[in-house]
Amino acid sequence: MVNIVTKDINIKNEIFTLTNQRAVFWKSEEALILSDLHIGKTAHFRKNGIALSHKIMERDLDRLSALIDHFHPEKMIVVGDLLHAGNNSDVEKFCNWRSHYPKLELYLIEGNHDRISTSLEKKLCLNNKTNQLNLHDFIFTHDFDNTQSHFQITGHIHPGVILNSTVSNIRMPCFVLTSNQLLLPAFSEFTGLDTKNTPKSGKFFMFTHSEIYEIG
Repeated sequence: MVNIVTKDINIKNEIFTLTNQRAVFWKSEEALILSDLHIGKTAHFRKNGIALSHKIMERDLDRLSALIDHFHPEKMIVVGDLLHAGNNSDVEKFCNWRSHYPKLELYLIEGNHDRISTSLEKKLCLNNKTNQLNLHDFIFTHDFDNTQSHFQITGHIHPGVILNSTVSNIRMPCFVLTSNQLLLPAFSEFTGLDTKNTPKSGKFFMFTHSEIYEIG
């Protein structure tokens, strides 16, 4: 069973709900927002001789289904890297999962891994594919754009924090909120964490199975 814990934050007078399942819900837009699913990553590794379980991606999709059932969004905004390595067997499974939500609009802001042909775009049932998406006073872009003055919602970095203890240092995924950016964690649990290139100032929201903690 997927346990969903939430925490509301206010950005430019809009309520965004952070979750411990690596996604955000924007109530006024009825939008579920996430980044870096990397669909097809496990199949890519298997193709190259590294045995990885199919269940890795299935767990990610189970979490995504739980979020959809919880929030009932009208649209899902993926802030880059929906895919990992083009078309492969895992993409077939994602498309089958996608078919269970025909009314859910799927918006993709293209990331560096999203090599999507016209035929693959149709197969994925994308409602919108773009480099940047502007909604109200917010810009959705995969990586932070220094030329923009509007508030940006981004992914790409797979942000993490390090918790120091007397026994060991633990790396945990997080959201990062600054005055002009909300940086999302990678949705897929099969990703590394970057603890060095996250914004240097702002609030960090670390999460576990049962809690969301604000740091800084």
